[in-house]
Amino acid sequence: MSIFEQIGGPPAMTAAVDDFYRRVMADPALSPYFDGVDMRRLKNHQRAFISAAMGAPDPYLGRSMREAHALFDIQPDHFDRVVHHLVNTLADLGVADSIIDAVGATLAPLKADIAGDAAARAS
Repeated sequence: MSIFEQIGGPPAMTAAVDDFYRRVMADPALSPYFDGVDMRRLKNHQRAFISAAMGAPDPYLGRSMREAHALFDIQPDHFDRVVHHLVNTLADLGVADSIIDAVGATLAPLKADIAGDAAARAS
């Protein structure tokens, strides 16, 4: 059984993404990244991405993480804050620690693509 199925499939993913963005938008360090963003569209993309990363049957067909985030100059610590909000969202929804760890392992390699340019400048 995939992680996607273990956490409850599409209804659980909708709840998780809605709660996740509530947290992100309440974070003053992160909310400016979303000025002028169509949040309905973004949530749809995020549901598709996270679902695919968790083993949903439908593949993610969006842009690469590097391409999707290239214009935002995302700082490495901001990436970490986003992951923190996602972990807390999943924990509050009752997702098992082992599944949260698996999600974290899936997302960790994306840091170089999402905050890569900022990370390269910092080193």
